[in-house]
Amino acid sequence: MGTAEASKTYEIRTHGCQMNVHDSERLAGLLEDAGYAKAPSGANADVVVFNTCAVREKADNHLYGNLGQLASVKAVQPGMQIAVGGCLAQKDRETIVKRAPWVDVVFGTHNIGHLPALLERARVQEEAQVEILESLEVFPSTLPTRRESAYAAWVSISVGCNNTCTFCIVPALRGKEKDRRTGDILAEVEALVAEGVVEVTLLGQNVNAYGQDIGDRQAFGKLLRACGGIDGLERVRFTSPHPKDFTDDVIAAMAETPNVMHQLHMPLQSGSDSVLRAMKRSYRQERYLGIIEKVRAAMPDAAISTDIIVGFPGETEEDFEQTMHVVREARFAQAFTFQYSKRPGTPAAEMEGQIPKEVVQERYLRLVALQEEISWEENKKQVGKVLEVLVAEGEGRKDQHTDRLSGRAPDSRLVHFTRPAEGVGPGTATSVAGSAPRPGTATSVAGSAPRPGDVVTVEITYAAPHHLLAEGAPLSVRRTRAGDAWEKRQAAPPAPAGVMLGLPSVGAPAPLPVAEAPSCR
Repeated sequence: MGTAEASKTYEIRTHGCQMNVHDSERLAGLLEDAGYAKAPSGANADVVVFNTCAVREKADNHLYGNLGQLASVKAVQPGMQIAVGGCLAQKDRETIVKRAPWVDVVFGTHNIGHLPALLERARVQEEAQVEILESLEVFPSTLPTRRESAYAAWVSISVGCNNTCTFCIVPALRGKEKDRRTGDILAEVEALVAEGVVEVTLLGQNVNAYGQDIGDRQAFGKLLRACGGIDGLERVRFTSPHPKDFTDDVIAAMAETPNVMHQLHMPLQSGSDSVLRAMKRSYRQERYLGIIEKVRAAMPDAAISTDIIVGFPGETEEDFEQTMHVVREARFAQAFTFQYSKRPGTPAAEMEGQIPKEVVQERYLRLVALQEEISWEENKKQVGKVLEVLVAEGEGRKDQHTDRLSGRAPDSRLVHFTRPAEGVGPGTATSVAGSAPRPGTATSVAGSAPRPGDVVTVEITYAAPHHLLAEGAPLSVRRTRAGDAWEKRQAAPPAPAGVMLGLPSVGAPAPLPVAEAPSCR
């Protein structure tokens, strides 16, 4: 494989789900290993990589619009290369080069490790390289990586999906589920903790189906418990589970493992049994609400979020009211709500009973209004509580104007808090249920300005539907090895920053815009 010239720069544009964000971190690592550097802000990169999503109905229009804008840039920038990867590339293959002949490389979801070699081959041969593999060649987590966060990280435990949901094209593009060895997963987590990471999110298309390869239905719960034994790991999350695979041992593991957060993102999609049947979601309303009841019995403080699709083909007003009923009963802390749109290549796209857009829109607005009301009511219950907040980078868009900092509570609620003055706080770390620091992970320091990765203890004084506010000075600032790692990264020379998008707002280092979040779980 050739090595890029020192002056070569790159940019990765990521769209879609957590898997794409995970892959983009690997793409950035691969390009960095090949000698590329991140293009300065506002500059045209020598290599632009699109990591695409095929879930949204108009994903292809979005891609070709962006490619069209780059055509004129490439025409006046000798040597510029454009690569297209991800789910849309896996689906459309040679079509991309036919519609956009100025594209140099098209690669799929199973061969991201080949990108540097494909770029070099396209440069030498002066023709487009299209390489799509039908099965996974190398597990993405074994590839070089450039992580966006110094304090929080994704850890993939499986790829692919064995479900056949009629609205989802992901299994056709990502393939059947393939699990990583437990030892490899734990070794990666331990290595991350050694680098300063204090929070990991276990990632899978159907994360709690982990263990199907070895026939162990309790493998996921065992994995959560094993993470509890890793010194220095303060917070463990996972996304996204499937209700059909959600077992009691997982609930017990969450409740009994101190560093596993009491936060759960579990897609509902619909509250109607008939719609769930049409979706080929192998659970029903009673089963779903039963899981919620068990989770709350074991963890009364659990924050539960979900995904919901409105206007699936054949959905009646009665069906929609069943979804509203589940929302009222479950009292989600947050819901990612979507208006159904046709996904090319999915069975649902060809179903009879497609719902008129105006009907879908009206139902959608009713659902959003109900969930906003519930989110606000649930957040108001946090007022007066003392919480440990993991300070984040880039979570609060208005922080510079409000002189505040932002971070995530143990249950992943977003908290904005007053920037402490010098000398603030008694310097003692307050232990919060579900977020106890592991031995040797941090020290409490009075008068220290908190850094991303540090932990502050605050009292909540105000609640809004989508965030909490702590208006008084933090009660304490706990400096962590994660904060040290962030500070070290800031002092280092600029390095490639792998992805444009962050991570989902539930249990992850940075928020993924709702408009791009998928309903494919």
